[in-house]
Amino acid sequence: MWRAAAVRTLRGARSGAGALRAASGAAAAQLRRRLESELEDIRGAGTWKSERVIASRQGPHLRLADGGAGIINFCANNYLGLSSHPEVIRAAVEALEKFGAGLSSVRFICGTQSIHKDLEEKIARFHQREDAILYASCFDANAGIFEALLTPEDAVLSDELNHASIIDGIRLCKANKYRYRHMDMQDLEAKLKEAQKHRLRLVATDGAFSMDGDIAPLREICQLAQKYDALVFIDECHATGFLGPNGRGTDELLGVMDKVTIINSTLGKALGGAAGGYTTGPKPLIDLLRQRSRPYLFSNSLPPAVVGCASKALDLLMESNAIAQSMAAKTQRFRSKMTAAGFTISGKDHPICPVMLGDARLASVMAEDMLNRGIYVIGFSYPVVPKGKARIRVQISAVHSDEDIDRCVEAFTQVGRKHGALP
Repeated sequence: MWRAAAVRTLRGARSGAGALRAASGAAAAQLRRRLESELEDIRGAGTWKSERVIASRQGPHLRLADGGAGIINFCANNYLGLSSHPEVIRAAVEALEKFGAGLSSVRFICGTQSIHKDLEEKIARFHQREDAILYASCFDANAGIFEALLTPEDAVLSDELNHASIIDGIRLCKANKYRYRHMDMQDLEAKLKEAQKHRLRLVATDGAFSMDGDIAPLREICQLAQKYDALVFIDECHATGFLGPNGRGTDELLGVMDKVTIINSTLGKALGGAAGGYTTGPKPLIDLLRQRSRPYLFSNSLPPAVVGCASKALDLLMESNAIAQSMAAKTQRFRSKMTAAGFTISGKDHPICPVMLGDARLASVMAEDMLNRGIYVIGFSYPVVPKGKARIRVQISAVHSDEDIDRCVEAFTQVGRKHGALP
């Protein structure tokens, strides 16, 4: 009898497991159908983002994996050309050999090496701040700052076009949230008046906005912050290394280095181009982040090779401002020639030069046609930018030659006429 019961139990268990597998399979099939439908909608809207595979170092000229050679690259954040600089590469190799591939740990357990502390000191000195803290990326730095600093008693006032990482970081905190119209100082003042009831007020803005190439009016923001007893935070990812007389960023460019309290920025763009981000500001704030910032506490420390790259990049910048200063003339050359050709270029005096087209499909098709002519650019459309604001974002680098820039303008002119973007 007990054997019969055991057999019935075993059969029931098997049949139950089969039902679970069937249910799981049905759920997976349903998910697949939904995902495939969403992906087809993206393709149909002309906003599909393809990844082009590079088979060479990052630089002004590339070789693509599908055989494309002699491609001129105009869409990297390699503003100073340091990602392939021989001294930067040598510094990475030396750090790798001396300190290993990685720490296999977070910083507060056993993941802090002398090179991490040296780089943090160097970052603080470069920005003329008291201290600095390293993160795996500036996205992590933005995810870590607001939650650790702000409480329900406080308020944060954010530009509506701030980078997604700032928006996500603000969402994580419990502060009262205010959003002001893009670079609209009247609206910011109105929001600051409304926020006076809160204990601490923090104005958060990109220093340079990556999609439009425009620069925050930091003088006016700092004046309002002083008037209404607020602090100023800026994200300098698209400014560190090349804006300002010595490349220290928008606060140096606009003469308000002593009025900006907190700076977040990246090591993954102008400063070597590998990875990493940081916060720099008052030492008590940095000490607090080491105790409470979750992306810092629960992420592995930066690999030594990345630290070596960034450290050497900062050395080069602090030794001479020649590289940073070389950007202005090249940026002006591209902007003036494209405007003369009939294109609308957003922003002002920034190496981010968005060629405004409006239509997402047009931006995508033109970018593909540009690649066929040896120019590597990318179209941006919703949800990366607002609907109706599609563009091809061109980024000028210090290592682009005048010939590179002129070839890019010529290709844009030909492609623009072909697709009706120019008369």
